[in-house]
Amino acid sequence: MENKQSVSIIKIGGNIIDNPSELAVFLTSFTALNGQTILVHGGGKSATKLAQIMGLVPQMIEGRRITDAPMLELVVGVYAGQINKEMVAKLQANGSNALGFSGADGNLIVSDKRNHSTIDYGFVGDIKKVNTKLLTRFLEMGITPVFCAITHDGKGQLLNTNADTIASELAIALSSIYEVSLTYCFEKPGVLLDAEDDTSVIEEINSDLYAQLKATEAIHSGMIPKLDNCFNSLSKGVNQIRIGHHRMLQDPKATFTTITL
Repeated sequence: MENKQSVSIIKIGGNIIDNPSELAVFLTSFTALNGQTILVHGGGKSATKLAQIMGLVPQMIEGRRITDAPMLELVVGVYAGQINKEMVAKLQANGSNALGFSGADGNLIVSDKRNHSTIDYGFVGDIKKVNTKLLTRFLEMGITPVFCAITHDGKGQLLNTNADTIASELAIALSSIYEVSLTYCFEKPGVLLDAEDDTSVIEEINSDLYAQLKATEAIHSGMIPKLDNCFNSLSKGVNQIRIGHHRMLQDPKATFTTITL
């Protein structure tokens, strides 16, 4: 049986994007990765800052943003516009043939508007389908897709969608074709037992330990949807998942957290 080719999906968060020197180091490391790559970026902190300037009040529930119509207009402009295109330009400068996408482009990611029994999340999307065929063609052409946190419903409506979830669903969709590794990069060296102590990295988290960490509230807020996505991805065929600082992409001595079932 022929071995599958590898694809590395890297998701970066707002704290890296907001720091120009850190972003430059990350993009250099990302460009140097072997094999085919996909970049997924957030940008929540940039959106929050701009919302405050414009007098919009950001609302978060369990690490997920409530998105009314004015907030949707803002995040589409920030995520799919400024951040995505600046990222693509910087990757092109590094020699990576990057192409920026929202889920609407090429109908690559279709979502349903979230329907929750007690919470109105507004224009928030839950991913329904990934256009694996087209995405695979881009990878085969040597293109590095760069996804922002915007999808669509196929009926003309854009939807704000958690970037961690986008990375997870892309990884799941491609895992039937490729050996997929999924890496979540943020400003910390891994998942921490004590959020104030960067030396308290938990090197491996399985589902049993995760349940314990949630029960004691050692893990809370935005880390919960991130880890939920990780375990969902592993259960659906993703080969490897890591969480940590972007230095782990090139530094063999860097600490990070590995997620296992």
